Amino acid sequence: MRSIVVASLFASLAACSRPTPAPAPAPAPAPAPASGIPLPSTATPCTSTGPACIRFATNEDAFRWVLAHDPAILAIGEAHAQKGTEAIASATKRFTDSMVPLLENRASDLLVEAWAGDPKCQKEVKQVASAQKPVQQAQAQSNPNEYVALGTRAKELGVQPHLLRPSCDDYASLADAGADVVPASLGLIKRLTQSDATTLFQRNQAAKNGKLVVTYGGAMHNDLAPTESLRVYSFGPELSATTAGRYVELDLIVPEYVKKTEIWEKLPWFAAFQAETGPKDKPTLYRLGERSFVLVFASTAPAPR
Repeated sequence: MRSIVVASLFASLAACSRPTPAPAPAPAPAPAPASGIPLPSTATPCTSTGPACIRFATNEDAFRWVLAHDPAILAIGEAHAQKGTEAIASATKRFTDSMVPLLENRASDLLVEAWAGDPKCQKEVKQVASAQKPVQQAQAQSNPNEYVALGTRAKELGVQPHLLRPSCDDYASLADAGADVVPASLGLIKRLTQSDATTLFQRNQAAKNGKLVVTYGGAMHNDLAPTESLRVYSFGPELSATTAGRYVELDLIVPEYVKKTEIWEKLPWFAAFQAETGPKDKPTLYRLGERSFVLVFASTAPAPR
């Protein structure tokens, strides 16, 4: 969940409106995945068992392969950067630098999980911002600026960035939610993202422009098969139905964020990630379903001494 203060920074984007290395022998290539989509020759299989797992040479190679699944809506979910991790490139920055350029001429819109405050109800907007502070304080201070950089880069490439725009009634409802403001906010993110992504998808379909819509936010919301407890916060099943199955879920994970805690251990790729031998120096893609993927970035190289 991102602070609504990102909205004021996003103003600089102008019109972020609602919808719109003799060398060693080459390693054996990874086996053809169940999707039948060819892999690059540099892709190799992982050593651990569990979900289908492929190591790619670059982030770009992994992202190209995911895009080859022809999504009409590509829902990106990240593990937000937390305080104390500022020296490690975040998922947002890696996505902006290495993946967003591949969306040029392919994506029409980028819907970002950042809220725009409505000037007609500033009292409620401030109340909600104050109530969300405990969540925001645990996150890296660089997060808002990185979301702005993401939107700026997308716009430079002809991909229109959008913010979520809660109404005054939405803000009033959150302001009255008391201790339930965080789950209420998560539910609102689902509703607004689902609605706006649907509108943008339908516009692309009507225009027959062949372009996709990209959403970018927390990894909770884009799940195609959410757990029962998280179902209320995920727009994946609905948007998959809306697009007649042309919905792809891709989570982006910075490996240094992954800890042996209950939350991480519950994830279906965690055991395979922990069991993986050798250096984690390549981006690794776990395929959890036909159109559900998790990309764990390469570990950050330690600084030279």
